[in-house]
Order: sequence, then structure tokens, then C-alpha cells
Amino acid sequence: MKSLQAAATGMMAQQLNVEVISNNIANMRTTGFKRVRAEFQDLLYQDLRRVGSTSSDQGTVVPTGVQVGFGVKTGATSRVMSQGNITSTEKELDVAIRGEGFFQVSMPSGQTAYTRDGSFELDNQGNLVTLDGYQIDPGITIPDNAISITINREGTVQVQVDNQTEPQDVGQIQLARFVNKAGLDAIGDNLFLETASSGTATTGSPGDAGFGDVLQKFLEAANVNAVSELSDLIAAQRAYEMNARVISASDEMMSAATQILRS
Repeated sequence: MKSLQAAATGMMAQQLNVEVISNNIANMRTTGFKRVRAEFQDLLYQDLRRVGSTSSDQGTVVPTGVQVGFGVKTGATSRVMSQGNITSTEKELDVAIRGEGFFQVSMPSGQTAYTRDGSFELDNQGNLVTLDGYQIDPGITIPDNAISITINREGTVQVQVDNQTEPQDVGQIQLARFVNKAGLDAIGDNLFLETASSGTATTGSPGDAGFGDVLQKFLEAANVNAVSELSDLIAAQRAYEMNARVISASDEMMSAATQILRS
């Protein structure tokens, strides 16, 4: 029976949906995390009576036809790149992006990765790095005699050096933006890689046309809404249960048909 196959695809689809939702909920406290939404498409149809075919020699046309579907498939798991809430941290190396753009990160492989996580630290050379020790691009080095660090909204990094009255510039944070930022490839550790779907990165300074600005001592929270995710989870559970009931009903119908054939 086709209903068994269709219901089975429905159960598999909802299982994946629950997995996506559970990952969103697990990352509710992950800095800069962007939630993912599962999207589905119907499968091919079998035409038992094709719509638009003629039903007589006089040319009368069938208005609707008869089609039976074969279930559902996962079309995509789309990443929602909306802005997360900006939260204060009071840590001078924390930087949040307000608006468009990604921080650029130099990976050990030579690739450039992109992130919205501005939880920066200093390594033993004074370089501004991510929590995994990857330097931001372009690199910024803080002198060891710096007593304070200031990052303005345009991304200019200044330090106050002991025995000097004027702050000195030590670098400029650059941002990257993409035509299709949802097409970036998530590789974990809050990092993304450029793909053919995302398009080539366009770089610029915070505050430039098309780019957001940056806020020191702030971080961007995950854009996960707990109430919405729990609502979606309940809906996915109910859809899974309904598909399971279809399988049970189909099994009972097949059992009844078998009993008739045996009698």
C-alpha cells in the first residue's frame, strides 16, 4: 500500500525536523549562533487519471484528474541569519556586530573563515584571536605595555600605552558580507566557510555602506526563540504520531484484506 511508504517518509521527515529543532535549542546560549529551519517538499505523483486528458471522442477534458502522492522529502535546512540580541559583557575584547557582516578568521589551513562570534582574546604574542586561538584577519597586535584597549564603532582599535597621553592606533577590524549569507557552510566552532552558493566575500570597515557597526564590550546572542522552538517541537511530535497512526491503520487494512482472502 502506498500509504505505508508515504507515512514512512513523513516519519523520517519529522525525525529530521526534531533533530534540527533540538540543535537550535541546544545552542540557545551559543554566541552568534544562527538557527536552522527544516523545509520539506512533496515527492513525485502517480497519475491514475491525468488532468487535462480527454474523456470522450468529442474532446471533453478531464477537469481535475486523479493523482496519488508518494510522501515527503527534505528540501533544505535553511539557516536563518537574522540579528540576535546584543548583550553587555563588560569585557573589553568582546565585540558584537550590529547589522550586516562577519568577522574574518585566518585558519591554520590557510582558508579564511567567517564568524559572528566576537569573543576575542589575546595570545602570548599579543595577537587578537578567537577562543580557538585563530587570528582575526587582518591581524591586530596589542603591545604588551598597553593599559587599556578601545574599539570604536568603525572598528578602529586603539590602545592607551603607559606614560603616553594620546592613544595610538594598532589596527582596524574588517568585516565581510555575502550576497547569500544563508549559503555559507557551517563547519562548527561558530565558523562558516565561503561556498559557490554564498558568493565571494565583499570586505569593508564597520559603518561603511552595507556594513553594520561594531560594539565593544557586547556580544551577539543566538537568534533562537525558545517559545517558537518548543511550539515547533510539539507540532513535529504530533505530525510524527499521526504518520505512525497511518502506518498502523494501513497495517490493519492489509490484515483485514488478508483475512478475507483466506476465508
